[in-house]
Amino acid sequence: MPVLPKIAEYADELTAIRRDIHQHPEIGFEEVRTSGIVARMLQSWGVEVHTGLGKTGVVGILKGKGDSGRTVGLRADMDALPMDEQTNLPFASKNPGRFHGCGHDGHTTMLLGAARYLAETRDFAGTAVFIFQPAEEGLGGARAMLADGLFDKFPCDEIYGMHNNPLAEPGKMGVKPGAAMAGASFFDITINGVGSHGAMPHHSKDPIVIASALIQNLQSVVSRNVPAVRTAVLSVTQVHSGSAYNVVPGKAVISGTIRYFDDEVMELIHHRVRTLCAGMAQAYEISIDVDLRNTFDVLMNDPDLSLAYLDAARDVVGEENVSETKDLVTGSEDFADMLKVVPGAYCTLGHKGSIPVHNPGFILDDEILPVGASIMARIVEKRMPL
Repeated sequence: MPVLPKIAEYADELTAIRRDIHQHPEIGFEEVRTSGIVARMLQSWGVEVHTGLGKTGVVGILKGKGDSGRTVGLRADMDALPMDEQTNLPFASKNPGRFHGCGHDGHTTMLLGAARYLAETRDFAGTAVFIFQPAEEGLGGARAMLADGLFDKFPCDEIYGMHNNPLAEPGKMGVKPGAAMAGASFFDITINGVGSHGAMPHHSKDPIVIASALIQNLQSVVSRNVPAVRTAVLSVTQVHSGSAYNVVPGKAVISGTIRYFDDEVMELIHHRVRTLCAGMAQAYEISIDVDLRNTFDVLMNDPDLSLAYLDAARDVVGEENVSETKDLVTGSEDFADMLKVVPGAYCTLGHKGSIPVHNPGFILDDEILPVGASIMARIVEKRMPL
């Protein structure tokens, strides 16, 4: 079975929807226009709509022709990135500093395509739940929806998500059972030193010197504390200090991210970061404030549901285009938070392109839209057959 015929019929409409959303990107918890489009379209197809979960999230409820008592959830993210677009597309972002550089406009559109198809056919026995999530890009949109009672109000037996992949072959769908994507913490470390004239540094407790030493020590955490067979990453990505050529500043801030695949490793790294900061503070007789916060959980795909997802995709893209992948991904995805509550699986779907996501030149290939919509629709039909 190729792309579902009904979805193929309105592929051009899906492209128009995606490009409209692309032109009007909104970052996390600001997706007012986008969520409005989603709600209106779902309502026009006879889907029961609930808004305001996680501030700008939308949930659609659709019952099939039969009632098995089972419920399957499908989730897409809606937010853009806070960056400028450099694609020169005729439908490029009209909002400066806002860009759908990760393909969430495509994810939203694919789920809308699946919802329309399922609303028109209803060839399943049970309930489909369409979850349009805000603020995936590090702002905790999944946790916000969960805090608002997402699965208490709309219980699901299993749930599925999808992400585009411009670096995979077009039409190739992959799922990694078990741990698949890294959990993540962000950190901000504030070094409270003592400033002085730049020509008289002996009067200072120089936070830049201390920050430099601390950064070097932080790089030893993964290489010397984490067992070599357990993957982790610690990256310092920001250093902020100083404002003049002739002033030793009084403060420096180091920021960055930690990635890991099990909570024991996360706790170990957090402990070592705090210990190193405490030791450095004592050595230099200053104070250091550490703000370490977990942002994403490890994404864990249910092994059986991963295979079910591959089986559904096989009907759309063919046996040769589905695979059970082996590689861990050190990127993070807050669909992991939903998978901690409800079992499910998260896949990647390849499309034409050579520029990675989160790059100002990233371009989503619209040909992926009916393919992704078909796979999402098919998993509902196959998991809740009439």
